[in-house]
Amino acid sequence: MNKPNFIVFLTDDQGYGDLSCMGATDFRTPHLDCMAANGVRFSNWYSNSPVCSPSRAALLTGRYPGNAGVRSILAGHRTATGLPTEVPTMADSLKELGYYTAMSGKWHLGLAEGSRPHDHGFDDWFGFMAGCIDYYSHIFYWQMNQDGRAQFHDLWENGAELHRNGEYFTELITEYAVKYIRRSVQLGKPFFLYVPYNAPHYPMHAPDKYVNRFPGLSWDRQIMAAMISAVDDSVGEILSELERQGLLDNTFTYFQSDNGPSRETRNWMDGNLDPYYGGSTGKLKGHKGSLYEGGIRSPGIMSWPDKIPAGQVVSQYGIAMDVFPTFVTAAGGDPSKFELDGRDVTGMITEGSDSPHSEIFWEMHKQTAVRRGNWKLVMNGQLVEGVPVEDDIHLTDLTLDMGERQNLKDEYPELTTDLISMAESWRQDIEDRWSNEWIPKANGTTGHTDGS
Repeated sequence: MNKPNFIVFLTDDQGYGDLSCMGATDFRTPHLDCMAANGVRFSNWYSNSPVCSPSRAALLTGRYPGNAGVRSILAGHRTATGLPTEVPTMADSLKELGYYTAMSGKWHLGLAEGSRPHDHGFDDWFGFMAGCIDYYSHIFYWQMNQDGRAQFHDLWENGAELHRNGEYFTELITEYAVKYIRRSVQLGKPFFLYVPYNAPHYPMHAPDKYVNRFPGLSWDRQIMAAMISAVDDSVGEILSELERQGLLDNTFTYFQSDNGPSRETRNWMDGNLDPYYGGSTGKLKGHKGSLYEGGIRSPGIMSWPDKIPAGQVVSQYGIAMDVFPTFVTAAGGDPSKFELDGRDVTGMITEGSDSPHSEIFWEMHKQTAVRRGNWKLVMNGQLVEGVPVEDDIHLTDLTLDMGERQNLKDEYPELTTDLISMAESWRQDIEDRWSNEWIPKANGTTGHTDGS
């Protein structure tokens, strides 16, 4: 059989409960629902971080964020560097295997020359490089008048700035994704296409044709639904292009969100300073920035009609960094050639095997977490930004309490001690490598921090 094609669909700040196939009842996502029905929907899939840059770095490199050189949200100014070029990406690995590699969407892994997508294995790319842009003007406003820096226009193809003023960015991402699929056909090569949408990240923008689909919802929920609906339509358009080209059955598609929903007040468009309520984590606790489940558990979907049985709901846990070795294996490559923390999940999705992980870990500033089997331990868990930690130590059996409502640390003291020791040892390894390998290479613009 010919080598499969690969597509990664990524959304930005989308909650675990914000797809209809994940339980949303107030809006529909028919194309993503169909993708799930044609393959695997994961009920225990994770991002590697509760914020965007580390999450994206882990997905593309197959490593924990600290081992990939990106542990925090990267700066957005044009001199900001980011993902180190010595860390191979999926694009690098698949390019070596004869793939055409392309990206259309949000990068947020460095803006300076040497840190852009073409420096990390992408043959062609379109999109923006900072953390967020206005969806119509494509201007990065976030750092306006901060630190002596001004806002700037941030829309590019292959390192050259271009202007598409007034055109909705979600639809532009899709236009270029389709263009790159057609280019791969012209080249006669299999492709790897990375499609990181910035929706539903603020600013909360969507054309009326999407907003008007949800007339009965409150404004915050309505605009969230509209932005996700635009992404869903776009996924449908890309899958339809694959079908037209005769490529759908042999294309391995993957979908997840980079982290949980944002409650940042800048999501409001009316000056409201209350926390934002538009996104939903379903029954989960926490949100963007938190290592409770709401910040890191993601809607996850994989589909490959030629190889993955349809109609599956998989409860075994996996994490974004697993995509790298899974794709490389599917392409006929050897994941052992790379330094990876992720594991190949092919057995989970084709044979019903257990998770290849005995445990998985997270860290964000003072928070550290570990999941082993059904047990999840969170240290210094931050439920809401800017307030004291809820519990220094929080232990949960996720099969009985996916919302992490009950703290079992006192009922299982030996297990708690064991998981604390495991988490602290892993965290110390991250800190040691950070100090010894990444900090000496930082030039002050990378967003590297000491993890405090």
